[in-house]
Amino acid sequence: MNLVSASGAHEREVLWGFIRAYAPGAGPETHPGLDRLVTYALKYYEDFVRPQKRYRAASEKEREALSALADALENMAEERNAEAVQSVVYEMGKSHGFDPLRDWFKAIYEVALGQTQGPRFGSFAALFGCAQTAVLIRTALAGAFLSAGKG
Repeated sequence: MNLVSASGAHEREVLWGFIRAYAPGAGPETHPGLDRLVTYALKYYEDFVRPQKRYRAASEKEREALSALADALENMAEERNAEAVQSVVYEMGKSHGFDPLRDWFKAIYEVALGQTQGPRFGSFAALFGCAQTAVLIRTALAGAFLSAGKG
């Protein structure tokens, strides 16, 4: 569900691309049960999640921190260790003065994912791909989700 939500995927093949990053050679033919779950996730997202998304613009402090996070994630492009990524996300929030850190994560979710809460962000970025997550953050900072009327 997190991949569907963040990627904006509307097609099964997009999700299968993410799955293949972890399980090369996997596909609908070899994993029909998983393929059904992919189909259900897409349908659930369209019916229940997408209509509830509400993106917001970042404050100046959030913009600075999110931009720095995008840079850090881009530098970790091939990192798939969720703990390593989560550590960087925490450090970014601390170094930019978010106290409590809950405010940092709320900013990430609202600005980049259009929701008030979300997945453990390090795990999400490791699964989605650090480079792709950096693009997602930069796209949000550019206001593309706001101007596209997502939500």
